[in-house]
Amino acid sequence: MTLKVMVSGATGFIGQALVTSMLKLGHDVSALNRSKADNLPRGVKQVVIGDLSNLKSSQIVDDLRGIDVVVHTAARVHVMNDTSADPLAEFRKVNLDGTMALARQAAEAGVKRFVFLSSIKVNGESTRPGKPFAAEDEPAPEDPYGVSKAEAEAALLTLADATGMEVVIIRPVLVYGPGVRANFNSLMRWLSYRVPLPLGMIQNKRSMVALDNLVDLIITCLDNPAAVNQVFLVSDGEDLSTTELLSRVGVSLGKPAILLPVPAWLIRSSAGLLGKSAMAERLTGSLQVDITKTRDLLGWIPPVTVDDALLETTRSFLSNE
Repeated sequence: MTLKVMVSGATGFIGQALVTSMLKLGHDVSALNRSKADNLPRGVKQVVIGDLSNLKSSQIVDDLRGIDVVVHTAARVHVMNDTSADPLAEFRKVNLDGTMALARQAAEAGVKRFVFLSSIKVNGESTRPGKPFAAEDEPAPEDPYGVSKAEAEAALLTLADATGMEVVIIRPVLVYGPGVRANFNSLMRWLSYRVPLPLGMIQNKRSMVALDNLVDLIITCLDNPAAVNQVFLVSDGEDLSTTELLSRVGVSLGKPAILLPVPAWLIRSSAGLLGKSAMAERLTGSLQVDITKTRDLLGWIPPVTVDDALLETTRSFLSNE
């Protein structure tokens, strides 16, 4: 069935891939952007201009009329060294207030479903061994970004009760794929330069999700009746230690990883002295999610394996080096 879908953040890492896939499936796609953009996939029906940090009441209601589904991927993203005087206020301005302004106008326009891309940070920052996060867990965000996303989730579900507009919430873990930036891109660069890394003895477990798998789940949630007013966690379904991840990325790059056998406790201690405790936790700590609900309720299986996704990611990285 062809759907009329509006995507916010359509020029972003996730948004571009999502729009491209939906167009291939024959959906009628519009984009909500802060400004006109030259890098939108060809075939986008219209571009609606709207800034989430200042989306006025009823500003885009007319543009939303006739839209079946809004997929909201735009956000003020998590930043490592936020210099804002009040980081939570800045995150709320976009991730809570902007999200709700868009959602209320969607409900007013008669949009049937609102798919919200949230974050695993709503659940928390780390998990204990063998105790993955589940969709039913009580939210426990630990930073302003996670708090703003948790507040938006709660407000959206309240709006769904009040208006009848269906809401679907998806909490991704780390997303990787062609064009990925930030820490994952840095890891590929270090490995491509054959930099020895002190990460050969890490026995943690971390969930990740390939961009293609995340896009597939979002598309599944566009019209699946079982998704109504539900929260879903998403991953590749295979959790890796940092050591395993680097080894497999090295294989995909054709540059075997040089990993030194340094104990995790020593990495954490050394990082603490350098003021890099958060980075050490991401490299040595665990963060796992249980996607049983996502599989069972939606009948969804990640279509892309980790190794295939890593190969596609590294090929893109090498082609741009």
